[in-house]
Amino acid sequence: MPKLVTPLNDTQVKKAKPKEKEYLLSDGKGLALRVKPNGSKMWLFTYSKPYTKKRAQISFGMYSDVTLSDARTSRDEARALLAKNIDPKEHKEAFANHKAAEAKSTFEAVVKEWIALKEPKVSARYAFNLRRGFELHLFPSLGKVPISKLSAQQAIAALKPLAAADKLDILGRICRRVNEVMEFAINTGRIQTNNLSGISKAFDSAKHESMASFTPKELPKLINIVNSANIKLMTRCLFEWQLHTMVRPGEAAGAAWNEIDFENKLWNIPIERMKKRKPHTVPLSPQALAILEYLKPISSHREFIFPADKDPRAHASRETLGAALRRMGLIGKQTAHGLRALASTTLNEQGFDSDVIEAALAHVDKNKVRAAYNRTDYLERRRKMMCWWSDHIEEASKGNYSVTGNTHLKAI
Repeated sequence: MPKLVTPLNDTQVKKAKPKEKEYLLSDGKGLALRVKPNGSKMWLFTYSKPYTKKRAQISFGMYSDVTLSDARTSRDEARALLAKNIDPKEHKEAFANHKAAEAKSTFEAVVKEWIALKEPKVSARYAFNLRRGFELHLFPSLGKVPISKLSAQQAIAALKPLAAADKLDILGRICRRVNEVMEFAINTGRIQTNNLSGISKAFDSAKHESMASFTPKELPKLINIVNSANIKLMTRCLFEWQLHTMVRPGEAAGAAWNEIDFENKLWNIPIERMKKRKPHTVPLSPQALAILEYLKPISSHREFIFPADKDPRAHASRETLGAALRRMGLIGKQTAHGLRALASTTLNEQGFDSDVIEAALAHVDKNKVRAAYNRTDYLERRRKMMCWWSDHIEEASKGNYSVTGNTHLKAI
């Protein structure tokens, strides 16, 4: 028959004096107070481990920090775990490890890990924009929050300033990226569910105008508007360059002199500057080469063809041309990216091979099987097409002059 133990009371615990050797004061059901010769008092729980039945001990803390009542609560919780064949000591260690891992898995830490994983697959510019979006809009308020504790309400509150500023396009991109991060956190065992999956529904959607463009018949009108606008010379050059080469705004603005092969009349854009992480070669028409010749005295001593105004060592912003078009009153009518749509629509209407057009636009075939077999870049066919496109621009530019000053080009 088990020995009956009289439970302790607060007075006994408080007045327990140290002896020459440490001793135990039992409270019953495995709980005891260990009193050491130096006067320290610690709560201990002795139990039999599940399955092996080996004796084990776990500490509930010092009496100076843990009252008798608290120690009994901890004992009862430990006994409840044992009833489920859970070792309370192992459970405590696992919980401590979980809390430590949680402290390391802050939202900022997981985002940076996710970006590091994506970085080799995207352009340097894209990776920079990824980091910048989180640094500006989310890290200040959410960076130190454990990702497992992050709530939709917190994320929505952090993003409200973007909505208030009507920056809905940026807001939409960040919401999508946040959800990618949360999926990454699930796959790496940080969280079980994505609490932020619906945050975009708390805001209005952006009206997408990234491809807004004039129709092919309106090309002369567009050229006339730009020609009449009060814009900087370098912006005018950038407009002509992007229109003739059919590249993306960021690729045009970041063009470097060492990317130009004058001998073979080619512009070789390296992989790190391309959206699809694939190098792209642009055949240069006589009109495109004329733009470069015009710019040589202005910027050939620098790295970039289109230097930034504030820092000539850097290149112009990818937003430069888009901002200029907006100032011309073309919001919703023509964007910088839409110049590619204008070129594509025109070339398709003229009967050019759609594969050649797609290659000129550096689009990646979404059909992976087809893409595996179709590895040609149609360079020579693109060269002929690009020359036709520049001649078409020239024809549409009658009455306007190119920045080159060569009136016979009439390339705007």
